[in-house]
Amino acid sequence: MARFGLVLVIALAILGFMSFSEAQLKMGFYDKTCPNAEKIVQSVVNQHIQNVPSLAAGLIRMHFHDCFVRGCDGSILINATSRNQQVEKVAPPNLTVRGFDFIDLVKFVLESKCPGIVSCADIITLATRDSIAAIGGPTWSVPTGRRDGRISNATEARNNIPPPFGNFTTLITLFGNQGLDVKDLVLLSGAHTIGVSHCSSFSNRLFNFTGVGDQDPSLDSEYAANLKTRRCLSLADNTTKVEMDPGSRNTFDLSYFKLVLKRRGLFESDAALTMNSEALSQVRRFARGSEQDFFAEFAKSMEKMGRIGVQTGSDGEIRRTCSVVN
Repeated sequence: MARFGLVLVIALAILGFMSFSEAQLKMGFYDKTCPNAEKIVQSVVNQHIQNVPSLAAGLIRMHFHDCFVRGCDGSILINATSRNQQVEKVAPPNLTVRGFDFIDLVKFVLESKCPGIVSCADIITLATRDSIAAIGGPTWSVPTGRRDGRISNATEARNNIPPPFGNFTTLITLFGNQGLDVKDLVLLSGAHTIGVSHCSSFSNRLFNFTGVGDQDPSLDSEYAANLKTRRCLSLADNTTKVEMDPGSRNTFDLSYFKLVLKRRGLFESDAALTMNSEALSQVRRFARGSEQDFFAEFAKSMEKMGRIGVQTGSDGEIRRTCSVVN
């Protein structure tokens, strides 16, 4: 009898695992329910990316920030419904995130073709991949089937999104919390090869690094002087934008890693990659390697990140409007 009970438990466990596996992400999830879903996303991206190539940087940042809070569930898109509600959007790391209107546009087009089928979480993931590919960057596989989360919390965003002023210990802890490792940290930091940053994200490195009006010694002095005299003129400047990869902010390439080795990464988190031997080894490898190899490995890390904490099956919901929980 005891043996029968054990067999029954094992059988139920296997069935449960099978059900769980079947509910997970898969390629072509919408093939039957909305056959052209992925083509529609790609089409809308391609229609806009040529006029606004900076969209790619905005979307990959949104995807990154979304996945680090409750998983890749589109919770970053949710608007507050009351004055006291503190959603992810209002957390300091997300105040400069762009692309919300674009995601709304893609959702509108999809809803007109396949109402209530495609999740906002999948839209972010697909649009990010398609926008990076559209500017000549890598592409990667995006299994779909994510469901949208119902909870959005500013405190969770503040506590879980790796900050630009993070040291290596902070960064690897936050990445590790999501099942990502040192190699993922270095590869995903490579996305800083595109886009811009507000001075407020790094100006303390220029004017008040330790609180006594000093400059960050890990930042190249010539680069710092250039920033102080031509871009970020004071610690109070929170509007000026600076290219993270000067001269090629819309080109996905290896130059970010080369800048980091020259101590010209804009953020403390960039410099942090040189403070750990394993991370530094990876930075050097990519800086000296081929773009093809970087693209291939970046793609793997993006696929890995895109699976963080996903809701599938009957969990979550498919929002009708990305900014509002049903």
